[in-house]
Amino acid sequence: MLLLWAYDGRTGAAFSLLTGQIVAPGGTGVALLAGCAVVVIGTLTLIYRPMLFASTDPEVAAARGVPVRALSMVFAVLVGITAALGVQIVGALLVMALLITPAAAAARVTRGPLAATILSVIFAEVAAVGGILLALAPGVPVSSFITAIAFVIYLVCRTIGSMQRRRGAGRVLAPAS
Repeated sequence: MLLLWAYDGRTGAAFSLLTGQIVAPGGTGVALLAGCAVVVIGTLTLIYRPMLFASTDPEVAAARGVPVRALSMVFAVLVGITAALGVQIVGALLVMALLITPAAAAARVTRGPLAATILSVIFAEVAAVGGILLALAPGVPVSSFITAIAFVIYLVCRTIGSMQRRRGAGRVLAPAS
């Protein structure tokens, strides 16, 4: 991303697709984003427990009558909506960095699903706010800093997780809920 920004021959349209434009959505776009966020969060709130059960032990969940296949499809649609709407604002590269990297980092340091969810949100916020603050001075694209911070968080969590496994502790934070 940093090298693409420095390249003089880049086109604005391709660059904005990758990096997004925080000021791109107008009034209706912001209303759509807010409405979809409410729908996604509301749906996740409703399906959290059965989805957690289905994701930890799908065979037992199916035997207990949990609609495992339907839940996975609903979750895939929710992730798709989140990614599609986020691309407009932060770009394709940053959406993936903020959806995947914090969750992967959190999974390295805790086994509890609730703790992992909370940690991934915290990690994403730290990366986003830290990247915005670092990008104020040099004029370099904010996505370079956000992605770098998210990657450093992942590396630190991976190291901590490896050390914990070697010592046999198994978990750093709260036990599985």
